[in-house]
Amino acid sequence: MTMWQTRRRFLTMAALAGAAGILPPQRAWAAEAALETTTVRLGRWISSASICFAPQYVCEALLRAEGFTDVRYVDTNVRTQSEELGRGKFDFQASLSISWITAIDAGVPIAIVTGVHAGCYELFAHGGIRGIADLKGKRVGHLGGFELISMMAAYVGLDPKKDLAVVDDPTANPVELFAEGKLDAYLAFPPEVQELHARKVGHVVLRTAVDRPWSQYFCCMMAANREYAARYPVATKRVIRAVLKAADLCAGEPELAARLIVEGGFTERYDYALQTLKEVPYGAWREYDAEDAMRFYALRLHELGMIKSTPQQIIANGTDWRFLNEIKRELKA
Repeated sequence: MTMWQTRRRFLTMAALAGAAGILPPQRAWAAEAALETTTVRLGRWISSASICFAPQYVCEALLRAEGFTDVRYVDTNVRTQSEELGRGKFDFQASLSISWITAIDAGVPIAIVTGVHAGCYELFAHGGIRGIADLKGKRVGHLGGFELISMMAAYVGLDPKKDLAVVDDPTANPVELFAEGKLDAYLAFPPEVQELHARKVGHVVLRTAVDRPWSQYFCCMMAANREYAARYPVATKRVIRAVLKAADLCAGEPELAARLIVEGGFTERYDYALQTLKEVPYGAWREYDAEDAMRFYALRLHELGMIKSTPQQIIANGTDWRFLNEIKRELKA
């Protein structure tokens, strides 16, 4: 083990020991069946634009407390994660609900197993744009949020194909084009949200953490490789439990969680990480209905012609709530 790995392990274990309230009471799990495997692999986006997936990144000590001895993070990115999860490059990954729905529609063998959080996007704009309806005829930038900005436009009566000029090519660096005034609006995702606020670029038109209907549903959920979940149900349940306890950590002790994300090498800026953790509602897993979120987004995607499956088909073919329901009862959510 390298010095960096030793330091990371020490910091993680020490910090979580200090937050003893989130450690799983071992006696409570003693009656459970033994783990079928002690290995679990979680995805991690290569870019730092994934701060909001913090529970997945700070749960290592909790996974080890659940009995996992081999916890690995495997590099991926927003464009390849669905296929890689489906073919077993890694076992679990948090990402946008919309991304998983389109993957399920395409037949990728994954199962959504829990919500993670709501509300991490902010729509920034220049000039007199004060609402989504004002985007008609405007140039809008984003990275990985095409379906979401299309939903937002359609929700207020716009035709996203005709009424928006979307710029989403990473090589064009749309966030910088927006900062230079060459785009009218930009749909930002942490840490872009924090960067644009720090640079005082544009003004916020919409925040999915507080603006309805987007604030009422999970924007990000965790998916499992379907074969892993079927072969290792005990392990799958314990992974979900560790991630949800980590979500409690993010909600209750954001300073600690932000430090762990930085020390773990998942992002560079502590201040941006801390701001994200304080603003994103990580406690939503206790209150929100995961299936309701899937139904809401699947219906919007189906109406836009972005998926062929109905919401009922998406839920039937690509979700598994049995572990989440058990954990909610155990933790008295």
